[in-house]
Amino acid sequence: MYQEYTEQQLEIRDQIRSFVKKEITHEVAIHWDEENKHPEELINRMRRELGVNGLTIPEEYGGWGLGSVEQCLVTEELSRGCLGISLCFGYTGLGILPILKGASHEQKKKWLPPVVDGELGVSFCLSEPGAGSDVPGMSTTAVKKGDKWVINGTKQWITGGGNAGAYTVFAYTDKGRGTRGVSCFYVKRDTPGLTVGKKEDKLGIRASDTRQIIFEDCAVEEVNMIGKENLGFIYALQTLNASRPYVAAMGVGVAQAALDYASKYARQREQFGSKISSFQAVQHMLADMSINLETSRQVTYLAARMSDADDPRLPKYSAIAKAHASEAAMKCALDAVQIFGGYGYTKEYPVEKLMRDAKILCIFEGTTQIQKNEIAAYVIREAASAK
Repeated sequence: MYQEYTEQQLEIRDQIRSFVKKEITHEVAIHWDEENKHPEELINRMRRELGVNGLTIPEEYGGWGLGSVEQCLVTEELSRGCLGISLCFGYTGLGILPILKGASHEQKKKWLPPVVDGELGVSFCLSEPGAGSDVPGMSTTAVKKGDKWVINGTKQWITGGGNAGAYTVFAYTDKGRGTRGVSCFYVKRDTPGLTVGKKEDKLGIRASDTRQIIFEDCAVEEVNMIGKENLGFIYALQTLNASRPYVAAMGVGVAQAALDYASKYARQREQFGSKISSFQAVQHMLADMSINLETSRQVTYLAARMSDADDPRLPKYSAIAKAHASEAAMKCALDAVQIFGGYGYTKEYPVEKLMRDAKILCIFEGTTQIQKNEIAAYVIREAASAK
């Protein structure tokens, strides 16, 4: 059913859109992509000026108390400007989800206000060198010694890992129980035994800092266990279900940027004495891009509204949104490069970066294939219950 955005939602979207047009131009995005560095001054200014650090954090902890729809609007607009810079700003939105989902009131009161104030970034630490899609295959452990938990293991592909001031870390506290023996911990960056490892030299999203985070006899206090012991896997699933609409919104932003660039170029470029926008082959490509973009946008915000409503169908629809929008972004970026022709394959024009950036959306926070596994499981379950 069609649903309008509220006046507040549109104000938030337009505020971010205005900032992006002014501050995250193609030249800025390309600069930080080539530098392969986190744009610290820009991100600090965004935290100060945009005021959306605590968008989804409840008001009692200093936040806005808003939801997934607003977070997706912010994410879409930032990603339309530059996916890498969007991740530099937005990685904390994922990192704090285990806190929002599982932490006690006292824990939230202590850990969330610094995020709202823009003083602290938080990275989400779930994946490992040998456990990406196979989350239960992780090997990080936390062993109780006295009044502390001692963490050992290595986390891989941690977005914002080199910039975060804290990490939400998943570890086995009772390996014999499988996924029912996983717990989650809040670990400050300066905790002895925590080492920020190598920075990945990536194909795309190069402004975003991606690292290994290594734990060697890293001891944390009992109060740093998020929520309850051995419920970490539940918090992880709740986090991923809630965050996948955010990733889908990134895909929408990238797809919109690809269509923006391609349609403008098609109206300017001449071949055979005519603008290429007059060629049916190009028109069909632009139409396909628009179809992919708008269907992605609709399913993304449907999933976001389900998330805000605690709809039990969220796991299925968040997976649909993430899978569809990620692949659509990649297709739109590829089509944009094709429309630009040889120029699209050069760094002089913006669409090659969109193509490089878009690919990560099909991989992180659950590959497209993992999303399809989850969607199929729900479809089969629904068919069984309909008998």
